[in-house]
Amino acid sequence: KMAPIDQYLMTDQGAEIALARSAAPESISRDAEVLVLGRHGFETAVKGKNGFVCIVERSWTSAPDPDFWNPKVRTPICFNAAAARSYLPRNIKRTDLILAGLTKAQTDETIAAAVDKKGLPAMEPGAMCYMMSKQGYGGDSIAHWPPHLMFYYSQTDPATWGANLPGSPIFASSDTSERLTEFVVAVQRWSDGTEGR
Repeated sequence: KMAPIDQYLMTDQGAEIALARSAAPESISRDAEVLVLGRHGFETAVKGKNGFVCIVERSWTSAPDPDFWNPKVRTPICFNAAAARSYLPRNIKRTDLILAGLTKAQTDETIAAAVDKKGLPAMEPGAMCYMMSKQGYGGDSIAHWPPHLMFYYSQTDPATWGANLPGSPIFASSDTSERLTEFVVAVQRWSDGTEGR
């Protein structure tokens, strides 16, 4: 179950802003909007100029099921404008529901219903994000992903990208309840320019 809210918050807003910006190369993140998690959800800490939005996701939006309530999870992510308009609202809604006390099952059901009723937008063409920070923590089951980009589509067959096939560098996962397919492509370097693993 959920830990006390204080365990999910970062007391140093400057540190959360820096961590959020570490998701993407500085040439992108320096002019991005930055949201930070407060007691009642995500709040704008820095106004952006380039359409990108960087945040630090918490466990309920980024971790595998065993770590769903893990208060140590901090995954920096930076969305392009299309993803900020079409994917980020799902993260914000999920966070609001969790902070309102809903269970994982209730939250999943509410998000799926909102997608079906068009209360949450379908994915815009070109929606993607950067996840290239070496500073994040994905949880006890997967402490750290390699640097990667993610591309968001409304329900799409992974085979159209050749994803999940032997030798393919593309991984895909589909969430039929949210009508969403995510394609993941690993990249060579972290956002600071150093070699990835």
